[in-house]
Amino acid sequence: MSSVSMRVARWLTNQWRGASALTLPQQSLHRPPPLSRPLSSRAGVSYPLQLSSVSESHASLYEESLKHPEQFWGDLASRRLRWTKKFDQVMDCDMRNGQFKWFLGGSLNVSENCVDRHAEEDPDRVAIIWERDEPGDTQFITYSQLLESTSRIANVLKREGVKKGDIVAIYMPASPLLAATMLACARIGAIHSVVFAGFSAEALKSRILDASASVVVTADEAVRGGKTIPLKSIVDEAVGGCQCVQRVLVSQRTGAHVPMTPRDLQLEQVSPAKQTIFQF
Repeated sequence: MSSVSMRVARWLTNQWRGASALTLPQQSLHRPPPLSRPLSSRAGVSYPLQLSSVSESHASLYEESLKHPEQFWGDLASRRLRWTKKFDQVMDCDMRNGQFKWFLGGSLNVSENCVDRHAEEDPDRVAIIWERDEPGDTQFITYSQLLESTSRIANVLKREGVKKGDIVAIYMPASPLLAATMLACARIGAIHSVVFAGFSAEALKSRILDASASVVVTADEAVRGGKTIPLKSIVDEAVGGCQCVQRVLVSQRTGAHVPMTPRDLQLEQVSPAKQTIFQF
């Protein structure tokens, strides 16, 4: 079973449960996780765990998924996902041989399903709530804004020669722009490799080399706990020994002055639109 098929099946399961307030079978609710300290010391927690409510349709839907799985999951996939090419067969599963294939012959774009269809149905619906490092500073990113930024970053990557199957290393602070960059990679078929924006230059270098990333996306600085982290300087040190890196895209977080080389591009300046991608 391909990783894409697994993600689609997992996403459909979560959608099914969320739409019907479904939960795990009742017996699984009576198996709390291993305890690090006695129950009596856990204030406000009582066992066995119970749900406050379960949808009346839970039992019938669950039973239907067991009796007619191909029809059940095929209907959900058809209604809740947007397909570039409709699948020919819902499933080909063999428990004995450990073979699991879903939605055979189908093709879809994960980025389009995560963003576009929501932006079309309700563009002003909030997609991301971001609590910045600065206390009390909260940003609400709508699906319309997320779609615009995702599309613009995807266009920048394509213009810089990134194509399907290429690796893009992302070394950025946790932010809406990070999410948009990941979605942009998925949109054009590129593979993103997210590196925690706290790793050293040597750790970043090893991950870039392991993935053979041709592009690195970063920011001037990160802000964590009131302290700034010089991301661009760390990237400069890391890519100095990475011949595979052809381009470094730099976005502004703090607006700090950072040295730029012919290999570097300011993301906001090369974006096709005049407005900044995100104020992050």
